[in-house]
Amino acid sequence: QVQLVESGGGLVQVEGSLRLSCAASGRTFSNYVMGWFRQAPGKEREFVAAISRSGGDTYYGDSVKGRFTISRDNAKNTVYLQMNSLKPEDTAVYYCAADRSIGIHTTASWYDYWGQGTQVTVSS
Repeated sequence: QVQLVESGGGLVQVEGSLRLSCAASGRTFSNYVMGWFRQAPGKEREFVAAISRSGGDTYYGDSVKGRFTISRDNAKNTVYLQMNSLKPEDTAVYYCAADRSIGIHTTASWYDYWGQGTQVTVSS
């Protein structure tokens, strides 16, 4: 099992910024595509961003393109999500996830391991 622990969530104002971190246990972090998903109350889990094993390729959900940036530091077994220009609709629990499959997937069912989530609340 890969253990994933998110941190960095909190309460921010509209147009504010926040950076989430996800620390992974294990020695094979670089073998995983890493992704971020979010889930608001009463809604389905939504794809936010994903990054390739080397960090050379990234993919974003339409709702966050141009505002969010995913990155990773394989030496530290950590993936990040920089969130800028936050909107109230970004309010959700954010989860990081690890996918050992080939390619970058935007569907949650493809990911093998999940963190516990961190709450992000954007006030209006």
